[in-house]
Amino acid sequence: MRQVSCTVIAGILRRVASLPICHAVTVGNDVRTAGVVAPQSPPAVVWDDQIQLHIDLIDVMTRDIPSVAHVLSIIALRLAGPCGLRAASVFTLDPDDGSLTPDATHGDVAGDDITVAGRVFRAPAGAPPVVAGHRTAVRLRIGGRTLGVLVLTGSALAALRPYVAGTIALQLASTLQVLEADRHHQHVAHAATTIRRLFEEGTSAMSVEDAGRLLATATGEAFRTERAAVHLIGPDGRIRYATGVGMTERMSEELTRNLVGKVAADSPVWQAMLELEGPLLVGDVERTRIRAGGFVETLDLRSFIAMPLLSASGPAGMVMCGNSGTRHWSGRDQALARQVAMEGALIVDSARLRQSERRHVTELTRQAYHDGLTGLPNRSQLLDRASQEVEIAMATGARLALLLLDLDGFKKINDTVGHHAGDLLLQAVGHRLQSVVRDHDVVARLGGDEFAVLLARNPDVRTASAIAARLHARLCDPYDIDGREIRIGASIGIALFPSDADDMTTLMRGADAAMYRAKREGGGVRIAGG
Repeated sequence: MRQVSCTVIAGILRRVASLPICHAVTVGNDVRTAGVVAPQSPPAVVWDDQIQLHIDLIDVMTRDIPSVAHVLSIIALRLAGPCGLRAASVFTLDPDDGSLTPDATHGDVAGDDITVAGRVFRAPAGAPPVVAGHRTAVRLRIGGRTLGVLVLTGSALAALRPYVAGTIALQLASTLQVLEADRHHQHVAHAATTIRRLFEEGTSAMSVEDAGRLLATATGEAFRTERAAVHLIGPDGRIRYATGVGMTERMSEELTRNLVGKVAADSPVWQAMLELEGPLLVGDVERTRIRAGGFVETLDLRSFIAMPLLSASGPAGMVMCGNSGTRHWSGRDQALARQVAMEGALIVDSARLRQSERRHVTELTRQAYHDGLTGLPNRSQLLDRASQEVEIAMATGARLALLLLDLDGFKKINDTVGHHAGDLLLQAVGHRLQSVVRDHDVVARLGGDEFAVLLARNPDVRTASAIAARLHARLCDPYDIDGREIRIGASIGIALFPSDADDMTTLMRGADAAMYRAKREGGGVRIAGG
């Protein structure tokens, strides 16, 4: 579409360039449009730098879309002589907030060129260029839209012909239009990639900490900043977790020390985000309030974007990214920040739900395989583990030993001292059993005052008997229950695989029979078949 319009425009301008030309007449700040006359006799055409610039720009327009800097270099080459041009700068107009941003410069430009450029907007769109001393500001407009401003600095800018100025403005506006369209396309693609990545990787975040690390990394890459960080808050509004990317070791340490435990709402940045109900974009921190020791100071940022994570259940935290220098944030940055904030909140919410579900499943599993009073494995877990060990022993020719034990005198403690003391006693028994056996052995509570110990790693009769004797002695030592000394005994039965049984059921039956024989004989340790 643009290729056709440029060709048409170029053809018109070529025809204009081929006609005899009256030089522009300048009166004060009013540049009168040069006219085309029909002289009585054809005058001699003087081919000067302005005509050559006119042709150069037409030629550029018909071939390709150059960079703004390249167009400025062509202008500077041709206008240095006739107009005394020594500097030029182009500013692009942000359509969202109306701000001007330096795009390209040539020569030794003045620091306040942007101020001169801003004067263009005090005049109507079709008004002549604005002249300020040795500088002239030209509005860059195409298709009814102003895309930027060109500021020229020179000693004889009054000699610049209006049709040449028009060609310059048209070329630069056309270039800015194409570059803007290209930037918009890149932004849309980049934003889509960022959000897709957050969505895809967010589904694998199994905890809020995982979600926080993902957000910090993706945000820093999305806005191409030096550093990025995230903090997550609890129901009480205090920061519970903070992490970041692109930080030094000192920054990482200070991030946790300075933020965790603090009330998020005490931060001026947090307050500003809630007032805006969205992201806060700051190009220079000297123009805004920050909290001492907060994100901005800890990360040593001069410019930043802060994005609130507002979940369905309330504020969940904040994501921040930024640079050590100032930066102009565009309307596109703001739109992307809102998308990131929204997607980030969903990721944190989803991760929190998955984390809660996983904890619930873990707790249900623990309850299914552990005794609620002592925390020891229960009968189900003992049987599962024992079945596995039997299979291993059968395959390797190794041995197993199962010890079943029953507390002597426990019912009397329950009846005389109380069930609370009985519960404390069972817990103490569990601790003593675990303190005697080896790490790879299993101690389980079967119910009531019955316990079991599965000895793996190829124990023989002597090893099993020695461990059972130590258990019996330890269990018979006095207990301190709520300041009262309590004594009990124990009856322990031992059965070995494969000498006493060739499967788990028979092994349990043999150990149980040995235990009851010990109980009938007054306690102690008995071996199946012994």
